[in-house]
Amino acid sequence: MKVKINGKDAYYTSSGREIDKNQPTIVFVHGSGLTHVTWVLQTRYFAFHGYNTIAVDLPGHGESEGPALNTIEEMADWIADLINSLGIKKTSYVGHSQGCLVGLEFAERHPDKLELLALINGSLSMKMNPELLELAINKDQKAVDLMMDWVHGPLGHKGGHPVPGLSHMGMGNQLVSSNNNGTLGVDFNACDQYTNGEAAASNIKHPTLCIIGKHDKMTPKKVGVELASKIKDSKSVILEESGHMSVLETASDTKNLLKDFFRAHRNAS
Repeated sequence: MKVKINGKDAYYTSSGREIDKNQPTIVFVHGSGLTHVTWVLQTRYFAFHGYNTIAVDLPGHGESEGPALNTIEEMADWIADLINSLGIKKTSYVGHSQGCLVGLEFAERHPDKLELLALINGSLSMKMNPELLELAINKDQKAVDLMMDWVHGPLGHKGGHPVPGLSHMGMGNQLVSSNNNGTLGVDFNACDQYTNGEAAASNIKHPTLCIIGKHDKMTPKKVGVELASKIKDSKSVILEESGHMSVLETASDTKNLLKDFFRAHRNAS
């Protein structure tokens, strides 16, 4: 589905369900160089269990018109514009990797629009390896290859895909490569330049879940724990078999953690 934001097409998927203003909404925001496709398991579950699920393609990604946005702050404001365009007053937010930085900034800039926050494989900042950043800016395929090797844990490297014959690394490479028109470099640079994470985290008053991969090399376990420590009363969970791609490597475990988190707070309200 598409809506216009600042005169450009913005794509999102709601798992084939119409938006019901009487249901709670969850917005899902992908990581660098990725698209809404990363959320296919999680969004489908919530869409059929009483939620509006809005899995977005950020500008310049997937089916959303570009160019890609240059800063995390712009991305956070774009999410606010999207939910306004859809007529949604409040939403919960689930972000992965770069999407976590966007989530921190969204919570800081638009707290009145946020209900619950879930951050997966996140950190307060994401300084990039200079060589990887340069390769990505130059649209070099080696940046994608290095990224796939780095973001997958042992499960992803061994295979671990629930569909026989498919691999996490192979599918991830294909997805990012198809999207590598300069977008990955813009994303990496936005992450590298973002500095407001700690201040934003310390101001969050919303219930927050932090999901951390034990084998995460992109945002190591210690920085995930640090992120959670800066958010008042947040809950953190470490996935023992996951690398940085928890939304795919351990998709079912990630879905179950999100399910329990949202169910607990929905029942409490």
